[in-house]
Amino acid sequence: MRIGEVAAQAGVSVRSLRYYEEQRLLTSTRSPSGQRHYGAEVVERVRFIQRLYTAGLSSRTIAELLPCVDSPGEQTSDEAWERMLREREQITAHIEELSRARDSLDDLIAANRRHHPKPAVRR
Repeated sequence: MRIGEVAAQAGVSVRSLRYYEEQRLLTSTRSPSGQRHYGAEVVERVRFIQRLYTAGLSSRTIAELLPCVDSPGEQTSDEAWERMLREREQITAHIEELSRARDSLDDLIAANRRHHPKPAVRR
């Protein structure tokens, strides 16, 4: 499958696929003219990578987790589990930080409304 087909089926850009290769998250073979070719299974892998990015993981972390997907075993599973727990702790800390920022912003909004009960209409 050519890069454009993979991009269309996985719902990502061609540029993303090239980046994933640079980061060693994907591999392809090359035709004699240099075009990338992928196996059909790569579409699911790209979707999985996208879910990990959406969860806030970096490409470095994803690269560390993929051996568990590619070669499941006790050691790779334990390493992936520990890494995922660390990532979850970081995400939880970030959520807490964002919640504090939102609460502070709510306080500022309330203070602003006490001084200016009716906002001016913007044109």
